[in-house]
Amino acid sequence: MFDWWFGIAATAEASTLAVWLRSSAWGYPTVESVHIWGLSVLVGTAVAFDLRLLGLGSRLPVDALARLLLPCARGGFAVAALSGALLYAMQATTFAAQPLFYVKLGSILVAVMNATLFHRGIFRSVSQWNYSPYTPVSAKIAAIVSLVACTFPLFCGR
Repeated sequence: MFDWWFGIAATAEASTLAVWLRSSAWGYPTVESVHIWGLSVLVGTAVAFDLRLLGLGSRLPVDALARLLLPCARGGFAVAALSGALLYAMQATTFAAQPLFYVKLGSILVAVMNATLFHRGIFRSVSQWNYSPYTPVSAKIAAIVSLVACTFPLFCGR
């Protein structure tokens, strides 16, 4: 049923880059360290922003915090996604057979969709609640979904 996916996994794992990274003394540790750094930036900024939406640091304007943290989160996501793809390629056939790997990818998809919906939806009205300690219920729900969806893949990865 998923033969095509396992074929892609085998091709990725046999790629010159994946073989070199696996055989290099520094390849895997370097990529994993970069991945952890990207995750730290991404999850750290997401948690800080989500906590503001939940009422912590209510003196900070939401839009200013978003202008500061969103570029950092995007950069962290890019680094984590690229390094994660390399980590996947190094052991693609193993990951392709693990159901928890798909739970991890699903959680990441939920996090991305949640952030997209938040910024295209409720965040457009931020001027009405920017300085308020009481954010709209929909923003709080988005923050809770974000906290779960951003941290759950960390548990799935280990």
